[in-house]
Amino acid sequence: MFLFISLMAGVLLVIWAINSWWLEGYYTSQKVNVMEEAYETIDAAVMERVDAGENIGDVITREMAREWEIFSQLARPPFAGGETGEETGGGSRGRVQSGEDILGEEIRQELDETLLGTIRRYGESNNITIVLIDSSTGKAVLNSGREGEFLARKAQRYVLGMGHEQTEILVQCDNYVVEKNQDHRQGGNYLESWGFFSDNNTLFLMQMPLASIRESVALSNRFITYVGIAAMVLGSIVMYLATWQVANPVMKLAALSERMSNLDFDARYEGDAQDEIGILGRSMNKLSEKLKETIGELKDANQQLQHDIEEKIQIDEMRKEFIANVSHELKTPIALIQGYAEGLTEGMAEDAQSRDYYCEVIMDEADKMNKMVKQLLTLTALEFGNDTPSMTTFDITEMIRDFLNSASILFHQKDAHVDFEADGPLYVCADEFKTEEVLRNYLSNAMNHLDGARRIRVRAARTGESVTVWVYNTGNPIPQEDLPNLWTKFFKVDKARTRAYGGSGIGLSIVKAVQDAHHQICGVANVEDGVEFFFTLQAAREPES
Repeated sequence: MFLFISLMAGVLLVIWAINSWWLEGYYTSQKVNVMEEAYETIDAAVMERVDAGENIGDVITREMAREWEIFSQLARPPFAGGETGEETGGGSRGRVQSGEDILGEEIRQELDETLLGTIRRYGESNNITIVLIDSSTGKAVLNSGREGEFLARKAQRYVLGMGHEQTEILVQCDNYVVEKNQDHRQGGNYLESWGFFSDNNTLFLMQMPLASIRESVALSNRFITYVGIAAMVLGSIVMYLATWQVANPVMKLAALSERMSNLDFDARYEGDAQDEIGILGRSMNKLSEKLKETIGELKDANQQLQHDIEEKIQIDEMRKEFIANVSHELKTPIALIQGYAEGLTEGMAEDAQSRDYYCEVIMDEADKMNKMVKQLLTLTALEFGNDTPSMTTFDITEMIRDFLNSASILFHQKDAHVDFEADGPLYVCADEFKTEEVLRNYLSNAMNHLDGARRIRVRAARTGESVTVWVYNTGNPIPQEDLPNLWTKFFKVDKARTRAYGGSGIGLSIVKAVQDAHHQICGVANVEDGVEFFFTLQAAREPES
């Protein structure tokens, strides 16, 4: 808005300066051109008459008489003594009017073609007073103004080289001069052209009054100032409204882009204009949607990448922990095997009983390592999905009862009292071999941690769409903070006691892996006088026989 207002003020200032410094000169030069054109036209008309052998004075006298005659005729009715209006009616008056029109056109054409008509035309259209003097007689043959006699004497003085004290010559040719003259008698400035026509006999003086150009310039400047102030005020209001119409949407787009730069892609341009601003706004909406979509994809990819990195770190930590745990678990049996083998080599067991003891220790530790390696292989296969469950339908009650019967010798050796409770046949859909592995690990863990009344209770029941199996044993409760870690590989609550029965801390990890493969759950809780583990399986209908 400031730019447009400054431009408008600059244009008005330039107009004012041009008015002040160049208008007077331009005005004078245009008047000089008119004087030169008048001389050329009248001189051509004069020479036409002179070439025809006529005297200019006689021509002027004859043309003036002709004009007097024409004007005298027009002052009377064109058809005097003819029919009256009452006699002829409207038609007669119509004929009279048409005759006047034709006569007027002919008269005007005749008068325009005369020398007097040419002089009169320039006098009337340009306010030029013309005086013609016959230099041979010294008499004025034409005075076109009220100051004719004065101008005639003035022309004669100019020819004699008098009366040029306050004159500024503007154009000087062989036959005439155009000059600017200040005449106190007439009261003003005049532009005058005087000299001889090409016949070298007719002296002329043409005078054109010059208005006070400086006063006109001052008046014009005042007018421009008033108009300019009004235009500036009105233009400022219009410019303000126009710039507001443009700037307001632009500022909204700027605020929209700032919100987008702050990742707020819910910002939208809501205008419906069809101009460039509307097109830009709708383009920014598309850009916002595209950025939102792209950044959303980048966030998802970044989250996935972060998850993969964390998973890789976790796997790496698990690998390190696994290696450390395996090394720790293998260190003791290897050391024992090595020690007892060296004892045998060095002859420390000379009698058969000592040798048998040494060999039993070596075989027992080797069996523990073999069992741990098998468990690790089973767990690895389950965790990496290489050992998928083979789903079949079977009676979990029958499987538990058969397993308890086959393990009765082990229960007797541990002095354990085992109870089994079930609500009749319970059919499940699962891998029977892996389910038996889960039950074996639970019962083995229960036997190894028996205490107090040394009782083990196994229960199976339908719970909604699943079948749940509970394994309870009396003994010391597990510390509450250790319960979530029981399913971690090689985790042991009491490492010294675990070593006594040969546990490796992998059994419960196998249970968790088997249940995850079945998409089922497992858990543990401290109950009254002992600990209770459980796992679930998908219930199934009894198969048709």
